[in-house]
Amino acid sequence: MTSKHRAAVLGSPIAHSLSPALHRAAFRALGLERWSYDRFEVDEAGLPGFVAGLDEAEWAGLSLTMPLKRAVVPLLDEVSDTAVSVDAVNTLVFTADGRRTGHNTDVPGLVNALHERGIKSVPAAAVLGAGATASSALAALAQVCTGEVTVYVRSPERAREMAALGERLGLVLRTADWELGARALECPLTVSTTPAGATDVFTAGLPPAPGALFDVLYHPWPTELVRACADRGATVLGGLDLLVHQAVLQCELFTGVAEGPLAAIRTAGEAALAAA
Repeated sequence: MTSKHRAAVLGSPIAHSLSPALHRAAFRALGLERWSYDRFEVDEAGLPGFVAGLDEAEWAGLSLTMPLKRAVVPLLDEVSDTAVSVDAVNTLVFTADGRRTGHNTDVPGLVNALHERGIKSVPAAAVLGAGATASSALAALAQVCTGEVTVYVRSPERAREMAALGERLGLVLRTADWELGARALECPLTVSTTPAGATDVFTAGLPPAPGALFDVLYHPWPTELVRACADRGATVLGGLDLLVHQAVLQCELFTGVAEGPLAAIRTAGEAALAAA
């Protein structure tokens, strides 16, 4: 286990982040009494100076949220294959030999959350949205979906970006107009990666028996789309599922513990959301 004992989440804005609650609960569950986890408001311009000012002898790593997931890459010595595939790093680890390594725990976090709910292989899937989280969703679906993935997008530029990423990931991918997004729920699995309220319009056009829905939002919860799908008997997952599973993986990277405390992290996340 590493002798380092500090970690934090960086981003802008950052006050809403649940990561401190999750990681502090993990440290307590693991008996790591000296460990601390904080949050810092840091934007792209301030990131290089912030990282350079850290005493890497005591820092284990950093969690990174928007807008830093790409801005951090030039500061790293090594980037994992998963992070390269989606051009996004959400975890910086300061290694014992003085290197800065970048990882992406969103992709395996998505996969692990699906597996926990028994969704290990689907013949087709859909993605609503085309931002950074949609890229992680596609990388996750490359491990879960055996057939075609349809991405519902708002612009030709986004369609081209998603098509190019799908090709790099080896997916059979097509794009469709955002206005047809209600059709996504005809697939066995849909991942919604959009801001709050963006998918409300699709509730009226849902099929009678929608497929599973993974909506990556955790506040507000449930979303209108989640509520409508659940009312029709669909399996639904939310942003807390993703947050918990990616935090487990970050904890493992920071501490060197082989298996992060999933139950303790989930309980802390549920409590933090309830308090919020």
